[in-house]
Amino acid sequence: MDLRHVSSRELNGQELKGYTKRKIVYENLSPEDVARLDKDGQVDCWIMALPNGVCKPFVEALGQSSSVIVDISADYRFDNSWAYGLPEMLARPKIAQSTRISTPGCYSTGALLALNPILEHLGASPSIFGVSGYSGAGTKPSPKNDVALLHDNLLPYSLTGHMHEREINHQLGTAASFIPHCASWFRGIHLTINAPLNKTMTSRDIRQIYQDRYAGEKLVKVVGEAPLVRAIQNKHGVEIGGFAVDSTGQRVVVCATIDNLNKGAATQCLQNMNLALGYDEYQGVPLD
Repeated sequence: MDLRHVSSRELNGQELKGYTKRKIVYENLSPEDVARLDKDGQVDCWIMALPNGVCKPFVEALGQSSSVIVDISADYRFDNSWAYGLPEMLARPKIAQSTRISTPGCYSTGALLALNPILEHLGASPSIFGVSGYSGAGTKPSPKNDVALLHDNLLPYSLTGHMHEREINHQLGTAASFIPHCASWFRGIHLTINAPLNKTMTSRDIRQIYQDRYAGEKLVKVVGEAPLVRAIQNKHGVEIGGFAVDSTGQRVVVCATIDNLNKGAATQCLQNMNLALGYDEYQGVPLD
């Protein structure tokens, strides 16, 4: 990959640090600039890392271009003309054949990977308790990234109707409930999922289902104990564990952790870009 242009209103004119192939200076590209660069054949793939509701003019400026677009926002996650970019949900062939790819949300990625293996065994709607570090709230000042407010605190928000709840339900075809919270650490998400079952199962049964489903997946690790946020921070995958079954055998609690800035955003974006451009999916992804 050869990075050519990086656009940011806030950082316009500053040099991009850490990139060694060439000197890159932040620009403030307009939709018209994007269309011109694309028409000149200078760009094979565009990454839209913009706030929700902002990237549409840029996508429209690219029109029917054959260049790949990978969008990290929520703008096209419900648009069936875009591939939903979660490779581990058996989506690789569609992603590889697409030029318009919508990268899932961070909470959604963790929840979908944690629920997908037992979807056929659900007896009723699961509930998802999520806690994210404050980097998930972005850089615009708000209570969710107010470090002083979050100190020794846990901040519930969007207790019904969160965008990721809609996204999870849309992808699973079920009615899960999702309750998000923001915590005082910077990066990393923990999800605790309570799932009623439609038959009696043991913890070993359920763990085996997950191990079989994710065998060979380089970025999904199935563990026995409930995974910890500090173990996933700065890593590129998802850890799923816990698998605690209640005394009736008809309710399981599954836990998952994910770094919201990596597998919840940048790592998954890179997987999608690699697949769409014909590279190995994990090129550039440290598999530690």
